[in-house]
Order: sequence, then C-alpha cells, then structure tokens
Amino acid sequence: MNVRRFLQAKITGLSARLSRLARVDNAFVGLRPQDMPYAPSPEHFRVANARLAAVEQRIRQRFEDLQTDVGQRAPQRVLVDIALVERELDRARRLFGMFYEVFAQRGTAFGPSLAAHDSIAADCYAAIRQTSPRLFDGPLLKPVSYMEHGYSPATMRRGVALSRLLGEANPFPLIRIPWDRDQPWQSVFLHEVAHNIQADAGIWQENRQAVLRRVMGRAGNPMLASVYGRWHKEIFADLAAILLGGPAAAWGMADFLAHPQPRTMTFRPGGAHPTAYLRVYLLAEMLRRMGFASDATKLLRVWQALYRTESGHRIPAGLMTSAPRLIPEVVDEIAFQTRRNLAQQALADVIRFNRGDQDAILEGARCLQAGRATDLPPRHVVSAAHYALESGRIPPQRLAHIVTDQLSGSPSRSSQRPPLRLAA
Repeated sequence: MNVRRFLQAKITGLSARLSRLARVDNAFVGLRPQDMPYAPSPEHFRVANARLAAVEQRIRQRFEDLQTDVGQRAPQRVLVDIALVERELDRARRLFGMFYEVFAQRGTAFGPSLAAHDSIAADCYAAIRQTSPRLFDGPLLKPVSYMEHGYSPATMRRGVALSRLLGEANPFPLIRIPWDRDQPWQSVFLHEVAHNIQADAGIWQENRQAVLRRVMGRAGNPMLASVYGRWHKEIFADLAAILLGGPAAAWGMADFLAHPQPRTMTFRPGGAHPTAYLRVYLLAEMLRRMGFASDATKLLRVWQALYRTESGHRIPAGLMTSAPRLIPEVVDEIAFQTRRNLAQQALADVIRFNRGDQDAILEGARCLQAGRATDLPPRHVVSAAHYALESGRIPPQRLAHIVTDQLSGSPSRSSQRPPLRLAA
C-alpha cells in the first residue's frame, strides 16, 4: 500500500460515517405510544432535525470538496481536508448526542417528572404573555428539561453558542435537573426559567448597565459597581423567581444556599453568583418590597441565627459594610425600574404576584397535604408543594406523585418507581 491508497482508504472509511447520524423522532429515540404525553412537542423535534440537516449539508459539501481532484493534491493538504470533514462530523455527533439524550429520557421513569417541569416552565412564560401579550416576538419553543449529573440545576439559553457543540447555537432552552432533584417543589427551577426569560426579553445588557450606574452613583466605588455588575444576572433570576412563586421561592432558594459557614460566607473574586450570605438579604429585600415583610423578617432571623458575622467571614469589608445601603438600591433597580426592552415596564409589572396569589398557594398547600391535587397554575404549584413538604403532614414521595401527576397531565409512572439503592 502506498500513500495514495492509504489516504483513499481513509476517505472511504470516512464516507461510511456520513449517514450514521440519522434524524431524531419519537421512534428513533425509543419513545413508545405510552411515553408520548411526556415527550417534547413535535415542533421541538422539527427544529432539532432542521439543525441536524443544516450540519449534515455542511458535512456533505466538505466531503464533495475533499473528493474533488484528491489524487492531484499533496498528502498533507488531503489530511487537512479530511480534518475539516471530521470537524463537521464532530459537531453533528455532539448535536445529535445532545438531542438524543434529552429526548430519549422521556421514555424512562423520569419522563413524567420532566414533563411536569416543562409544564412549570411553559406557565412562567404564559404568565408574562398574559400581562404583556406582545413582549415576546411570535411563538417561542418552551424550555425542555432533562436529567444530568451536577449539584445544581443549570440552563442553556436559546440561541447561545455552546462549547459542548463546538460553537453550534442552542435551538431552544434546555434546563438541566440533577438526577436527585426531580421533585417539582424545587424553587431553584423557577430561578433557571427566569434566566431564559431574561435572555428572551433581551435585557441582559440593559440590566447590567443600569446596575452599574446605580451602584456607582450611590457608592462611588468602582469595585462595588463591578461586583454587582457581575452578579446582575443571578440577582435578576432570584428576584424573578420570587415574582413567579412568591415567598416560598425565597425560602426555597435559602434552603438551596444554606451550607457550612466557610462556604456561605466566602467571597469568590470574579464569580457570577452573589456570595450566599448576602444573596439571602437580596431575597428578603425583594419580599419586603412585594409586601411580605413578615416573611422577610422571619427569613433574616433564620439566616442570622445560622450565620454570625462575629464568628468570622471571608467577605471584603467594603462589600459587607455597604450591603445594607446598596441591597435595597440593587433590588429596586432590577425589579422595580422600567426597562426599554420590557416596553417601559418594570419586572414587577411584567411578572405579577400579590397577596391573593399567596392565599391561593397556601390553600393549595392544604389540598396537597390532604392528598388532593390543586387548580393552581403550575408555577404556583411549586410553591404550594414547598409548603406541603415543610408541614411534614404528607410523605415526600406521596407529594411528588400527586404533583407530578397533576403537572404532567396523565398518571405518572414515577409512582411505581422504586427508591434508588446502592449495590452491595
């Protein structure tokens, strides 16, 4: 075998891989008829296949270019052309793998729970469309939830170039749920949906600039302005989550943030997330501004009992001493000041929550404690489930089954799912 024959054999092997990445549909990913109530919409499948088809077209164009006059080009040039085809194949492989893994999970015991989370996310968008029908341009594909490893939920926003896809844009929002956090009373899920709302509303930069101006104007300190500027996305998501779910969302976020003092009271330079200790003060301030001062006071009492500054912390002195003055300013700026991209409305105007919503949630919690479903909108079911769990009057698994059945729209197979056990 000479060099030319070696390269031709490599190209022939490459050609066999071109058709391996088939389209994704319900049958291909293993979804059975009984799984379809939990599957993403046909439009999600259509968009996924359109993205795969676009990548496949690039692959085939590259391959045709590779085959043209291959015998007349220098061997190293042929290897470069092969590498260009393989680069696009790698992109297709990653894209296909992501769609396959996300869609195929709907045929597992986690399918009903994932469908329940999809319902919650869709309702968050519906709440905004109800108050501001034209805020989003045209129909938007709802976020799709999937299970993955990791400590906390996370989101991949619509249209963002993902490194895991070699820069290919994400066609619809994906929200990762850790395998052990599939119960639908996790307030942090509302936080992840809020990240997508902020991105789809196009107010990332507008919010950041407003926060920088506000903090710099009040404190005159570039370091503090820089810190709150980095934190603005996470603060927005926290405040929006409270507007979506009410006081229960604040308590749920505090539950998620409660760790041993060294972690909770350590500032991370350059980090996008607010220091957990200060973050709960932001949540409490939001509750106060929304008219839930009693919940705000109770939350801070619990937090201050857990974490005492006199015991030591690793938060810059300027950040700590300025917090009582700046936190109300930041909450006001992000949640209660109007934004051009919100049609000159504030976040609190676009996502509304009032005392009547809270009363309905508490009544819904009593229904859940008694083993009955509620007629609450899905985003408020999250909060009702939080209170029902906190009451201790209903076993967690029973509560999860009731809520999942309601939100997934059909009887949940998760009710038959055995608890996970470690093999001996």
